Formats: sequence, structure tokens, C-alpha cells
Amino acid sequence: MSDLSRPKGPKIIAIANQKGGVGKTTTTINLAAALTEVGKRVLVVDLDPQGNASTGLGIELEDRDLTTYELLLEDIDLKEMIQSTQFEGLHIVPATVDLSSADIELISNEKRSYLLHDALRQTQMDDFAFDYILIDCPPSLNLLTVNAMIAAHSVLVPLQSEFFALEGLSQLMMSIREVRQTGNKELRIEGVVLTMYDRRNNLSQQVEMDARSNLGDLVFKTMIPRNVRVSEAPSFAMPVLSYDGQSKGAVAYRALAQEVIENNA
Repeated sequence: MSDLSRPKGPKIIAIANQKGGVGKTTTTINLAAALTEVGKRVLVVDLDPQGNASTGLGIELEDRDLTTYELLLEDIDLKEMIQSTQFEGLHIVPATVDLSSADIELISNEKRSYLLHDALRQTQMDDFAFDYILIDCPPSLNLLTVNAMIAAHSVLVPLQSEFFALEGLSQLMMSIREVRQTGNKELRIEGVVLTMYDRRNNLSQQVEMDARSNLGDLVFKTMIPRNVRVSEAPSFAMPVLSYDGQSKGAVAYRALAQEVIENNA
């Protein structure tokens, strides 16, 4: 029987697309920042061995002693593992390249697909009172991504406005369906967000039209524009909302955060 005295846990969203370069990490960082701007407490779980979400939130390599590798494979106090960032209300479990070997080590573990699920549901997590946990997945459909999908309540899919975008999406949808059948029957699609959208570009408009006709309401109303400020912000180790809060990219991520909040009201 569930413990009714325990607080309702945070909403866990995996941000996934097996294609690289679609704005997955950028969306994780900026959605997290936009949620904290409206008073939400957010944890980013960097599950990509490249560690770009960690870098983009200002976590230096020498400050990543405990990472998502330990979160998955070792029994370590969450209070030692979860780091504050320079942005109020925004925390992170960072990643390093060590995570790239986790796939191999997970294979021999009987609970290999449920390790992240269990790690994020420890009773100790209640002390942090997070409203959202955003998992930045690697750009592949590997065991790390499966862990994220089994841990998550929903999957948010960034979709670059480019040729063949929908083709890759069908493969991801099949993976989500498989996870529903085998490990997480409650998993749903949070939504598909079009990224790097250029209204002046016929191809962007065509991808939008195709996505909306195929996926309907699953496509967020908000589209993330191709915006130089969004591209520049990571090199200053900050979300675009802090780098240039009035830019089109920052405005779009605030609108996306509102849609996510409404989805989960």
C-alpha cells in the first residue's frame, strides 16, 4: 500500500530524441530555467556522457566528483550528489564521459532498466521538494535512454525543423510504445516541440505542417526559433533566459514552460 503521508513526487520528464543536434540539451537547460523563473524547483539529470547540460549550467569538470554514473550504479547519499547551480531553484546531477561505460556495466545488472527509476524515487528525494525533474537523454536509443523512459512520467521530444525530421521521430515513437508495453505502462508523450524554426524558410513551414497533420495536439503551440542568442548562451555557461532575457529564444522557452505547466495542472 502506498504511503499517503508522503508528498506527491515531482513530475519527471525525459527529453529525448535519438538524433543529435536537434536542440535537446538546449531545451532541457532553458525549459528548466523558465520553470524556475515562475517559482518551480527543478532538478536536471544529465544522462548524456557528453555532459553538455552540466557545462551549460556552469558546472566545471573538476566539480563533478559525483555524477549520474554514481546515481545509477552506486548507493550514495543524494544530498552529496545533487548540486545547486548559480540559478535559484535549479539543481543538477552532472555527467562526465564516465557515463559512456555505464551501458556495458548495466548489462549484467538484473534491474538494469529500473536503476534511474528507483534512484529518483528514494524517500530522501522528498527533502528537496522538486516540482520537476528533467532528464537530458543521450542522442541514441540505448540503455540509458530506456532508463530515462522507465523513470519518467512523460517524454518531451525536440524536433528540428529539417528534412527527414519526422522519419527519425517514428523510430522514437516505436521505442516509447515498447517501453509502455514492457516497463512503464503510464508513460505518455508530453509533446513534440519544433526547434530551430525559421518562419522565412519554406522547409520549416513544411515540417510544421507535416508534424501537426500527423501528430495533432501532441505538437506544442510554441515553436523555438532559430536564434543567435540561444546559440551563444551555452558558451557563457548560462541559459538564454539569463544571457538575454528579452531575446526571441527566451520568450519562446517561457511560453513552452507555460504549456508544460498547463499540461500537468
